[in-house]
Amino acid sequence: MSGIGVEAGAQAARSRALAVLRVRGRALAVALLPAGTEVILLTGASTGRLVGPGWDAARWVVGVLAVLVLLAAAGIAVVVARARPAMSPTVPVPEGSAPDLYGMVRDLADRLDVPAPSAIALTPDCDSWLEDRAHSAHGPPPRPAPDEIAGPGRRRTPVAPVLVIGSPFLWWMRVGELRAVLAPVIAGTGPSAHPDIAAARRFVRGLDAAVAVASTGSRRPLTRGVCAALGWVARLLLRGCREHATQMERGVAAAAAERAQAVDYGLRIVAQEQVGLAYAGWDRLLTRVALPAWRMGRWPSRLDAGVVAALTELSRRDRLAEGFASRLGERPACDLLEEPGAVDEAASLLAARLFHGGPAESGPDWAPVDWQAYPEEVVDRTWRAEAARLHRVLDTLGVRPSPDPRTPGPGGPTLARVLDHLTATAEDGGWGAMDADAGTGAGAGAAGPGAAGPPAATGVVACGAPGAGGKGAGADVGAVATGAPGSASRPDQVAPGAQGTVAAGASGTGTDGAGPEATGAPAPSASASGTDGAGTGPTDAPAAGPAASGAAGTAPGATGAPTPSPTASGTGPSDSQADDADGPAPTDVPADAPAGPPTDLPAADTAPAAREPGPQLPFGEEEDPTTERSAALAAGLSAELAREEAAGVDASAAGRRSPVSAQWDEFACGLPLFPLQPQRTARELLADHVTAMVCCAAVDTAGAVPALDWLDGPSLLLGGERAADLAPKVLTLIEEGDPGPLRDWLAASGIRPEKPVRLV
Repeated sequence: MSGIGVEAGAQAARSRALAVLRVRGRALAVALLPAGTEVILLTGASTGRLVGPGWDAARWVVGVLAVLVLLAAAGIAVVVARARPAMSPTVPVPEGSAPDLYGMVRDLADRLDVPAPSAIALTPDCDSWLEDRAHSAHGPPPRPAPDEIAGPGRRRTPVAPVLVIGSPFLWWMRVGELRAVLAPVIAGTGPSAHPDIAAARRFVRGLDAAVAVASTGSRRPLTRGVCAALGWVARLLLRGCREHATQMERGVAAAAAERAQAVDYGLRIVAQEQVGLAYAGWDRLLTRVALPAWRMGRWPSRLDAGVVAALTELSRRDRLAEGFASRLGERPACDLLEEPGAVDEAASLLAARLFHGGPAESGPDWAPVDWQAYPEEVVDRTWRAEAARLHRVLDTLGVRPSPDPRTPGPGGPTLARVLDHLTATAEDGGWGAMDADAGTGAGAGAAGPGAAGPPAATGVVACGAPGAGGKGAGADVGAVATGAPGSASRPDQVAPGAQGTVAAGASGTGTDGAGPEATGAPAPSASASGTDGAGTGPTDAPAAGPAASGAAGTAPGATGAPTPSPTASGTGPSDSQADDADGPAPTDVPADAPAGPPTDLPAADTAPAAREPGPQLPFGEEEDPTTERSAALAAGLSAELAREEAAGVDASAAGRRSPVSAQWDEFACGLPLFPLQPQRTARELLADHVTAMVCCAAVDTAGAVPALDWLDGPSLLLGGERAADLAPKVLTLIEEGDPGPLRDWLAASGIRPEKPVRLV
């Protein structure tokens, strides 16, 4: 240990502490200035030097001002002195429950020649620090040992701070490693015992508590004014001593680090590596394993033990088991506790409170869960709850239970229902449209009189309908498309009372041979080239009656939004081109007027069709690359989940508060204090729910089992192996509307999507 370094750090901290106290002295001088001026004026009047009407008025004005300033200063001083400073939520560890831990800390303090911490507490985080809890609002401080020199009832030094230790350190580190990590922290009790540093810290904590008091909302105008003045003064003083307080703490840390070099310096370098590893394992465990359980109303009661399992699994996967085998054979630091299981349970409940905002005590809807029961209590219940929510939203969207009534259990919840709904059709402009484009040519035949399909409710004319009438293999591409099988195009006529929607990239649309009940929607003039060079002439089919509106995909009286048809060359445009194309709106054309040639330009007075504005996204965020059906389903899931969470919050708020919950009142307004992850986006919600539905189908139809992966959380075991390649296939279905990869994976795994699954 370098005495010069320790002394330099301590001197720097003391000088900065005196600077903080000088700020307090200046504030006191400003408060006493009017009173001192009034004393001078009264003294001048008593000696006969300051007499006259003007001096009398000045004495009255200054006297009133002095009284007001003194009252305000006294009130602020009382608030600063009596306000409760912020205290970190921790799990107290009495000395009776951890005598070996207290003994190790005291021995370390003796070797460092510093006062021992007054108490020990645990926090569910990978950090350690000293916290001053000598304020009267925190309860009576522990009684120090009797001092014969100072006499009975006297204390020569302030009460030592409380040592807060991260609970993951106790379970992952060995006793020697924990001792090396805590040495610099415990060494900080030496500078903290200096009277000037302790007074400066009390003043800064009091100002911070006063700002918190002033920030408390109130409905009374007078109280709001008083709190505003209090907050302004406290913030002004904090700004004045902020830099000095920061440098003071740096000086204390430098002195403590320099003093701790005398104890296990070489081991501390190795132990710092374990600190980073423990932090990585703790973060992974909370976000991947604990968070799904908290969302289901269960809290893992052995989180700290789970850290050891997670880091052991990490070392095994990274082939580091040989290096960790020797250290795992040593005595773990949790053996310093008499009942490590009870302490781990308390720390796990506190972690759920801080990181998720759960209740402060167990209940029917907030129960502990062991790691052995995690797959059944959390994984399986999570999958089935999300699958049930997914089918409820599909019911609200009007999706049929099963597209094929011949499938087993057409009314039950099946994976096939989800796959068929999310599969992109031609009207979505996605994967279905590309397949339809590939089917143009010889397979397109003339439509008969009964070719009209069922009317669509949205009034959108879909592209790429199979069986559309055409002229041989060279049917026009990109002119007009219909939303029903077997419908033919009619660009010069609209059914009475209905205006269709023209879609881009249609395939197999014919120019003649249309039946009397088939019709289309008007399309703007566009250049088109057939696959065989045929079918480029204008259409002259007779106008269709009202019954033909169903074939065009519009109901009578419905009005669709016109979508221009861009230039087509052999095949329809790509998805991005179809989405970004902006063209002129169609104009009314008489029934007997022939259509112009395909190369005609639109009229000059036609205005481009206005695109509907999408939802405003926050700055820096991009729209999720999903299909229209996926976006609608994701929005419904987000709304349903928000309603469920709001109902859960209202139910918990209506319950009776217990004494255990009362101590959390100061944190209730901001829970969770440290949220682990931002709110899931609609796309992420949809991906999670579709994955849950796939897992339910695998469990019910293929004999798969839910499992717990220490690094990735809930997982699916197929044939004893973890299914790790499911997520990309689900994203392909959601983003592109292509169920091919997922269906191939289901078939290879023996999962039957048409069979109903069991929900919660």
